[in-house]
Amino acid sequence: MSDKALIHLEGISKVFHTDEIETHALIDINLNINQGEFVSIAGPSGGGKSTLLSILGLLDGPSSGKYFLKDNEVANLNLEERAIIRNREIGFIFQSFNLIGDLTVRENVELPLAYRNVKGPERRKRAEEALEKVEMIHRKKHLPSQLSGGQQQRVAVARALAGDPQILLADEPTGNLDSKNGAAVMDLLIQLNKEGSTICMVTHDERYSHVAQRIVHLFDGKITDEINPSTESVTPVAAELA
Repeated sequence: MSDKALIHLEGISKVFHTDEIETHALIDINLNINQGEFVSIAGPSGGGKSTLLSILGLLDGPSSGKYFLKDNEVANLNLEERAIIRNREIGFIFQSFNLIGDLTVRENVELPLAYRNVKGPERRKRAEEALEKVEMIHRKKHLPSQLSGGQQQRVAVARALAGDPQILLADEPTGNLDSKNGAAVMDLLIQLNKEGSTICMVTHDERYSHVAQRIVHLFDGKITDEINPSTESVTPVAAELA
């Protein structure tokens, strides 16, 4: 793991204003995520986890504080530059899969590459390589409605991987899955991390947060503690639940 932080947050706070109500979703967040690290953002619902992930993914901005991505301060980037970074350097994995129903599995995985103007043959090649990695190549011509929840999430992971992102951001990736499929997706993320992917995952499920190299606990918008569990031997989640 590099000593150089891929992501560096200094005093990040986020305040939402509705009518006369002021909600402090994040309060003075200081956090580093290094290249090749697997970090879990854990805590109860409403604690600020998804808000933090939205800021990390450039889907939202902080009310105050500084966010550096690869030594570049995000506040200095215009909207077009942020959109390019989201498309090229950040892979998103959502709880609800967000697959397009009338596109095939392969077409769903290709879609972010089309926004980059990647040529058709190269798009198909990269999409199929990503589907091979998540063991879904045999379903490439199927529609999302023909897949189980676990299979749809694997396709969503492949879509995130196809662009070869610097970091994978996963927002409750097992939230809509049963324990067996959730464990299988978690084991896939563990394997991707072993192969070099940087992963930041939001979860409130303690069964899954412990697989990360570092657990950051959020409560009421504040980091309350960080835990660095041993990674000398990681038992596959599916094996633990068997």
